[in-house]
Amino acid sequence: MAIIHYWLVGMRGGEKVLEALCRMFPQADIFTHVYVPEAVSPLLRSHRIRETSLARLPFARRLYQSYLPFMPGALEGLDLTGYDLVISSEAGPAKGVIAAPDAFHLCYTHSPMRYLWDQYHTYRRGAGLAARLMMPLLAPPLRVWDVTSAARVDQFLANSNHVAARIRKYWRREAQVLYPPVDVAAFSPAPRAERGDFYLWAGELAPYKRPDIAIEAFRQLGMPLVVIGGPEKTRKRLEAGRPANVSFLGKVDFATLRSHMARCKALIFPGEEDFGMVPVEVMASGRPVIAYGRGGALETVVHGETGWLFEEQSVEGLVAAVRGFEAAGLVDVDAAPLVAHAARFDETAFREGLQATLRAAGIDTAHVS
Repeated sequence: MAIIHYWLVGMRGGEKVLEALCRMFPQADIFTHVYVPEAVSPLLRSHRIRETSLARLPFARRLYQSYLPFMPGALEGLDLTGYDLVISSEAGPAKGVIAAPDAFHLCYTHSPMRYLWDQYHTYRRGAGLAARLMMPLLAPPLRVWDVTSAARVDQFLANSNHVAARIRKYWRREAQVLYPPVDVAAFSPAPRAERGDFYLWAGELAPYKRPDIAIEAFRQLGMPLVVIGGPEKTRKRLEAGRPANVSFLGKVDFATLRSHMARCKALIFPGEEDFGMVPVEVMASGRPVIAYGRGGALETVVHGETGWLFEEQSVEGLVAAVRGFEAAGLVDVDAAPLVAHAARFDETAFREGLQATLRAAGIDTAHVS
């Protein structure tokens, strides 16, 4: 078996799914564009990992995203002879491999490439001058390849209905929905007496996650907001103009993140996510979520029960949502229903769903752990 993953340079949501696949298929080989061993977990390092030809380009482990136009050729250059099951993990280019004629290619899609499709203009606005000039030239042929390579996949799984709809829109393929595995057991509620008076924003400080909206909304609200996440360069830029009631912790260890999730009033989630593991982790910690009512949040947050959804992705929309959330008394919501709700997205459900998909395709799953 071969698992194709876009790049291995850190441990985010896609890599957590990859870990679950590795637990299911302990003998699988992993193929990826670039691999930074010290940045990934021991479980991933225990597998045989092969890089594509992209890794031989100058400074590829740091500048890999700049080499996006070379990724299609690098994927097609992989020799997958002898692999009868190929699972591609798609968020950056991964699905475009050429599998053997008798191999089954299953693509688990975290997202069609945002920077080519629905988030293209957001990414371009936030890019440097050179990237802003090059994107209009490079994006059209990459989109053509992205659609063409979708035809090589035998079956698609999407991590949410939101992503399944985008697969249908951009690739004209149907996809079953299988929610990603969330390690809900790693999180637990804090006693009420230990809860803080702060709200929490946590994740990568990427433009589409809209940390800017959270910061400006809490400037108006005057309530404490803790922001956790990097990269460092973005953190410093956002922190430079922050109000006194907003504090930045940068990247933190898991114990610190877990503690803040369990003690916050609520998670602030103003971006449109494909699925969004962080809201599920916060609910597993017994705390509610205030989320923009688009994308994966519609499938994980129950308005008025496990959190509060707002319709307008703006500072004003979030300000009104926080006030509505507090007026509804959800700050004091009981932790137990939130924890039970989060358990729907654990790894057991993911494993059972993937095994059922493979069996339906005629794949022998007797060897699956």
